[in-house]
Amino acid sequence: MTFTPKPTAVPAVAIAFTIVALLATATRASAEATLLIEADTGKVLHAENATYPWYPASVTKMMTAYVTLRAVKERRLAIDTLINVSQNAVAQQPTKMGFKAGTQVTVDNALKMLMVKSANDMAVALAEAVSGSIEKFADNMNRNAKRLGMTQSSFVNPNGLPADNQVTSARDLAILARAMIKEMPEYDSYWHIPAIQLGKRVMRNYNSLIDRYPGADGMKTGFICASGFNLVASATRNGRRLIAVVLGAPSSGVRAVKTAQLLEHGFNGGQLSWLTPSLGTVNQLVPINAAPPNLRDEMCGKHRKRPAAETEDEEPIDAKFDPGSPQSVALSSLRAPIKMSELLGQSNGSSQPVVVYIGPAKSSPAQPATTSAKSKRNASPAIPAAPAATNAINAAAPKAAPAAPQQLPTTAFAAVGDAPITTPSTFVAPAAAAEAPRPAAVPIPRPRPSGKR
Repeated sequence: MTFTPKPTAVPAVAIAFTIVALLATATRASAEATLLIEADTGKVLHAENATYPWYPASVTKMMTAYVTLRAVKERRLAIDTLINVSQNAVAQQPTKMGFKAGTQVTVDNALKMLMVKSANDMAVALAEAVSGSIEKFADNMNRNAKRLGMTQSSFVNPNGLPADNQVTSARDLAILARAMIKEMPEYDSYWHIPAIQLGKRVMRNYNSLIDRYPGADGMKTGFICASGFNLVASATRNGRRLIAVVLGAPSSGVRAVKTAQLLEHGFNGGQLSWLTPSLGTVNQLVPINAAPPNLRDEMCGKHRKRPAAETEDEEPIDAKFDPGSPQSVALSSLRAPIKMSELLGQSNGSSQPVVVYIGPAKSSPAQPATTSAKSKRNASPAIPAAPAATNAINAAAPKAAPAAPQQLPTTAFAAVGDAPITTPSTFVAPAAAAEAPRPAAVPIPRPRPSGKR
């Protein structure tokens, strides 16, 4: 007699649970991507949705800076080369410097404004100076992306303003950040300028790790409604440098805490690393073929108490944290209990804005350092003396003696995103940056140009 087993009925509760789990996984995959690697080796320490395609927003400007500095290294232009602000650059949406068409700035000053202010007009001015047009510069960006192994990246503009074909991934951004660190140590100070000063205007870096998280030394924030709040950050402790990527966070504050949490895990979780399986290197992560998630409704929908403005990181994390806030809850998964004040401390109060200006260089930028990698990373470009004119936007400042270069601190923390923050910061090109007291939360004057930031 042949025995034929009867089909076993699957309990409805189990089916429901499975569906809920799958839906939760899908939602999670489309809501956030995180990655942590070692800068020196490329070893992956943590990865979650790291190869899921994503809209880069203003972290695009990392590639813009990379392509520009490669042109400098190849002597196709110089750090003190004057570039023109075209009508096309003026037409870019905020965030921008708001210069008039025909204004000239050096490559050095444009890079500082690009990395600190996340100025969309400076991105276009640099692109046109390097390649002649946005389209040709985008081709240059894509060639470099292919050469570096950024197989999930496609660029159509130099600033990250919304475009369907402007796509990357956490994996690709970590590869780019690692290339910037390894190939351009003489320009490392561009990635961690706390703030810049133009005339009387002080503009704080949107990366709130700078000047607040111990060891933070880079790199770039980004936000558009479709991408959520993005951050590529680096930090160094005891000679070990890590790169963390967070994409799709719900706010600039949550993004900063999650990034700090990743870095903290990397610096302090080594004792148990032998218990976890190896994830290989960042280049070995397998890309996922999918469309990038569009988070517009979640990030900029009417359900938010204060809907985010397109391209603007507008939620500084300088205020005191509520123990029940998402920022605080995000820390609960740390292996060792760490107080919020210890993880994201107050500003060290020593950050002084780096002076930027329009017109020709007031002194020749310092030559790249030839000493150790550590000194290269901590060195900052020479800081020109502040212009005597009160408004450097409308009139070039008279000549002034250059200020003595100062060393940027090795530990830093600032504000994360692409929107203005209420504290000063500094930046320098291959030389040195000064650091001064950070004023209390006082609104920073905004540029005149109209339009939504």
